[in-house]
Amino acid sequence: MEGGPSLPQRDPVDEAAALKHLVEQMARALVDSPEGVTVEAAEEDNACVIRLRVASADVGRVIGKQGRTAKAMRTVLHAIAARSNRRAVLEILE
Repeated sequence: MEGGPSLPQRDPVDEAAALKHLVEQMARALVDSPEGVTVEAAEEDNACVIRLRVASADVGRVIGKQGRTAKAMRTVLHAIAARSNRRAVLEILE
């Protein structure tokens, strides 16, 4: 077996929706105002770009001390996307 088992290729639209849902769930669990969380997904330069918007009062919670929470969210996002040989980018917007 060369290179080990490979995962079946997923539809990019389904993959983007799954990544979007994942980020939305993580963000809603972190913030004080879950109704203020919006997530958009777009395909750019062969990567899934996830744009996360939260209320201005919750930005600090999503970014975390020294960016640790944002880094952890990006790590999870990259790991999930890598299973399908994809790139994912998380942008946190106010």
